[in-house]
Amino acid sequence: MKVMIVEDEALIAPELERIIVEAGHDVIGSFSTVEQALAYAKRVEVAFVDLSLSGGNSGDGLARRLTDRFGIKVVFVTGSPEGIGYGREGAVAVIAKPFSDQAIVEALVAAEQGFD
Repeated sequence: MKVMIVEDEALIAPELERIIVEAGHDVIGSFSTVEQALAYAKRVEVAFVDLSLSGGNSGDGLARRLTDRFGIKVVFVTGSPEGIGYGREGAVAVIAKPFSDQAIVEALVAAEQGFD
């Protein structure tokens, strides 16, 4: 699958990219703003989105736009998972920070199954 990462924490994005690539998927890019993510949205199938980007709680709004406009599967990766339920803004998974490799891989599997 083609995946984008929307994360503004410099240490988190490369770790997500490593796990996703090791799981056999292509990372199209790692972006820190809503605008950057939307510019590349047509190229991806799955987006790993941080709920709280530097511009405020814009991750949930971005998720809605990605799912509604582009049919992208969204996985939230957040330090505040209690504020999100499965299905909110079209999310296929919600992963709490800090996360494990296994949690990211399981989310990729869930997203992939959504395409069947």
